[in-house]
Amino acid sequence: MELKRVVVTGLGAITPLGNTINEFWENLKNGVSGSDLITRFDTEKFKTKFACEVKNYNVNNYFDRKESRKLDLYAQYALIAADEAVRDSKIDLSAINLDKSGVIWSSGIGGLQTFFEEIAGFVKGDYTPRFSPFFIPKMISDIASGHISIKYGFRGPNFSTVSACASSTNALIDALNYIRLGKADLFITGGSEAAINEAGLGGFNAMQALSTNNESYQTASRPFDATRDGFVMGEGGGALILEEYEHAIKRGATIYAEVAGGGMSADAYHLTAPHPEGLGAAKVMENAIDDSGLRPEDVDYINVHGTATPLGDIAEVKGIKMVFGDHSYKLNISATKSMTGHLLGAAGAVESIASIMAIKNDLIPPTINFKHEDPDLDNKMNFTFNKAQSRKVGVALSNTFGFGGHNSSVVFKKLQ
Repeated sequence: MELKRVVVTGLGAITPLGNTINEFWENLKNGVSGSDLITRFDTEKFKTKFACEVKNYNVNNYFDRKESRKLDLYAQYALIAADEAVRDSKIDLSAINLDKSGVIWSSGIGGLQTFFEEIAGFVKGDYTPRFSPFFIPKMISDIASGHISIKYGFRGPNFSTVSACASSTNALIDALNYIRLGKADLFITGGSEAAINEAGLGGFNAMQALSTNNESYQTASRPFDATRDGFVMGEGGGALILEEYEHAIKRGATIYAEVAGGGMSADAYHLTAPHPEGLGAAKVMENAIDDSGLRPEDVDYINVHGTATPLGDIAEVKGIKMVFGDHSYKLNISATKSMTGHLLGAAGAVESIASIMAIKNDLIPPTINFKHEDPDLDNKMNFTFNKAQSRKVGVALSNTFGFGGHNSSVVFKKLQ
């Protein structure tokens, strides 16, 4: 059967670089660091004392008190990002088929803050069970998609994808395929995460996954730099409106880009480490490009997973060189986690937005905080270090890889 074309018609974001799409993009292209000392709790006993928190966030600006009591912070971010995307798309809810409009949302962890607070309260209360009736519906990782569908009345497919840090790219690919197959006209898709709390910080510290560079916290997220020592935790959410092409054209929608294809793979290697030769990374990029009907040499820009972990950055570069060969030196590559930190399950959505904005503006956002070449990397490749670069961007690829060996990549292209 002939697959339907799928386009992006709305964007929304709340991130450590800004609480709207415009703020996010301005700070991203200008190379602003979102990293700062943690404000939400006392970090004295923790190895890491900094993260990329959402700034200037006041829940009362978005939700009334009754509503906010039902929402974990990750779900608040989901609803905020989705609301901006819906408004940006100018969808007339009375004029679309709500039975063919769906929500596929993701979170790697879900309501970790709620879970932590409820268990802490149970322990402090001498193990007397006084749990909130909202405990379970606030905590579960699928509830954000439920809230979004209830708000807009979308009765189509509704679920959550969970694949660690690849979660929201998987959500986007699922939405792409439902529309391609004619099973839906439109989706709100993306992801959100809010794990900057004692449990999240302590857990990732125990894994030795986080940077502990407390002396230089604003520049601690330094992908591809020889002194990188782990990722910086981020939070927030990113939402995309995916729509069948003819459906979008008929209603006169503004189209940002076409979703050309998506790919998935598994490292099948280790719980937390990537395959050292980048085999899973290479396979997922091959799968995404093959699904798009494009060739590797058609790709202009890769928004890499680029977490600034010693092993991960090397494995991803090896994968790129396997797939792209000589074209590896003609690509622009950048790791926007150098600015946003790692948004975990929301990373794919936010980095997809960065890739789409690069296509829209013909501008590659930088990889900031680079000073020292790593002899284990190919420094002839263009990592877009420290300053944005102008170039025509017809095709962009976005990579996300998750603990457990989950890999997802998505291809966007300028509408033709």
